[in-house]
Amino acid sequence: MTVPGTRSRWLRGTRSPGARTLLVCFPHAGGAAGFFHDWAALTPPWLDVLAVQYPGRQDRLNDPCPATIEELADTVAEALVREAADGPPLALFGHSMGSAVAYEVAGRLADAGRAPARLVVSGRGRPRGPHELAPRAAPDDDEILRHVRTLDPAGAALYDHPDLRPVIMPALRADFRMLAAHRPAPRRLGVPVTACGGDRDPVCPVAELSSWSDVTAREPEVRVFEGGHFYLTPRKTDVLALLAARLV
Repeated sequence: MTVPGTRSRWLRGTRSPGARTLLVCFPHAGGAAGFFHDWAALTPPWLDVLAVQYPGRQDRLNDPCPATIEELADTVAEALVREAADGPPLALFGHSMGSAVAYEVAGRLADAGRAPARLVVSGRGRPRGPHELAPRAAPDDDEILRHVRTLDPAGAALYDHPDLRPVIMPALRADFRMLAAHRPAPRRLGVPVTACGGDRDPVCPVAELSSWSDVTAREPEVRVFEGGHFYLTPRKTDVLALLAARLV
């Protein structure tokens, strides 16, 4: 069955009556739910996959982007509490910026009595609090695009298109603004955490994946795959096999 009603503003995918776990996926900065469009077809039938659709992109192009990651997490958590009511356990997967959003959502779900069965973070170390790093100025467009070209040269080509750039740049700019300001208060999650990354990621070295131990009550599992920041695209089969093994 398709996710119904107003929930479809935030969640994309389908639900099956026999699913035992609901995996919710959070995209990277500038990304959209479509990044995970084929995951459901590559996972076991007992695992439902939904992807979060952030405002300001694709079919939500005219929806205003949130000002902070906390504001985004508040709204997504509310949508998931409704979606998960009387349903199977939730698991969260976030890539890059999506890791920070998923971390915030996991805490809110725990507060609401719906703690996820597992949090899987990818391509990003744990958030730093205000006592560690001061919020920084949001980067300008040139800085943002240099960063994106370093991480995803093929995907960054979209931002060079004269007709597409004015349409898709506002969401990317808003995402980087949120990341620049994100300094959450210290919090330890009581859920199992798996931290994944590429062995050649220029912005999230392998050693940084272990930093999630500072915000979790249990020692996180660290899994490293061959590749760069977007290792999970060529290694998709391996990543999904890991998820299925941890969520069974």
